[in-house]
Amino acid sequence: KDKASDIHIEPYEKDMVVRLRIDGVLYDVARPPKGLHAGIASRIKLMGELDIAEKRLPQDGRIKIKIAGKDIDLRLSVIPTAHGERLVLRILDKSSVRLDLSTLGFDEETIKHINQLIHKKHGIILVTGPTGSGKTTSLYSCITRINSIERNIITVEDPIEYDLKGVAQIQVNPKIGLSFASGLRAILRQDPDVIMVGEIRDKETAEIAIQASLTGHLVFATIHTNDAPGAITRLIDMGVEPFLVASSLMAVLAQRLMRKACPNCREEYLPTPAELDNLGLDPDVFGGKKIIRTRGCVECAGTGYKGRMVVHELMMIDDEIRNLIMNKADSSIVKKEAVAKGMISLRSAGIQKVLDKISTAVELVAVTQE
Repeated sequence: KDKASDIHIEPYEKDMVVRLRIDGVLYDVARPPKGLHAGIASRIKLMGELDIAEKRLPQDGRIKIKIAGKDIDLRLSVIPTAHGERLVLRILDKSSVRLDLSTLGFDEETIKHINQLIHKKHGIILVTGPTGSGKTTSLYSCITRINSIERNIITVEDPIEYDLKGVAQIQVNPKIGLSFASGLRAILRQDPDVIMVGEIRDKETAEIAIQASLTGHLVFATIHTNDAPGAITRLIDMGVEPFLVASSLMAVLAQRLMRKACPNCREEYLPTPAELDNLGLDPDVFGGKKIIRTRGCVECAGTGYKGRMVVHELMMIDDEIRNLIMNKADSSIVKKEAVAKGMISLRSAGIQKVLDKISTAVELVAVTQE
């Protein structure tokens, strides 16, 4: 009901805590007696087909359940701690996910650019951002748009978050030697048109993905960086030759999830220059305009926020940026060039959400950086 993404079951010396992650933030929901912990942990491990006798090693599992007619996938992680086993369940509600770029919060201009990119025959498109920023959902949305009987689409993921009809999805399994790199090599022998790589973590995976994009395949991949220009630096730091990055990369989409202000307890106010300055924001940008803040109410469980939306920056790779990549230019120089060409930075996109009275200045500072 609260659209939680994770359930945490944490044992301590004298009690245990159950917490839910809602809109990216953890909240206490229950403190059952410590005596119940062993029974709860064993039952959940049994559901996840884990070894209930093994309490010294971390274990991972998966639970499939049906609630109110909906198929729910739970990804289970168990680790041993000083006071007992700590369990985290990631909730994957396949029915709640709407794989459409417009419902995720992308504006029409960005959707137009993405549509042009995803209908190209070859090249690589990167999506970047921290864990839990909606990267996989954005990639799935792109793939759903181009999924048709004429295309052979194959993904390699860790884990497979949602089943995509008509798409061959490979689950990475390091225990048996199935890595992103080996999975990607196998995909290339399957006559693919479109390839999705769950995450580029090393030079080998990066180089295979880039070579695939240069040999007539459209490649989507995620990478962990703070912003779009940082993705280029990360690839070069991994040891990928700049000329390979420059010749294959079409665009980088960087994104964050920003909480929306609760419509029930939001209020307009005029922020003082000192308040904006304390938050590290330029008062001139807000130009004496009213913005909103929240008080917290029953509707939002006292948080002041309800739901999340995407804020993003889309960096298109043109000839000037390709030259900068070839010359190993600093990411700040690449960013300056991209902004001069019309890229709206993450911070600017977030500021617009605040000026449009959808979110707050406090949330802006929490999820974006200058």
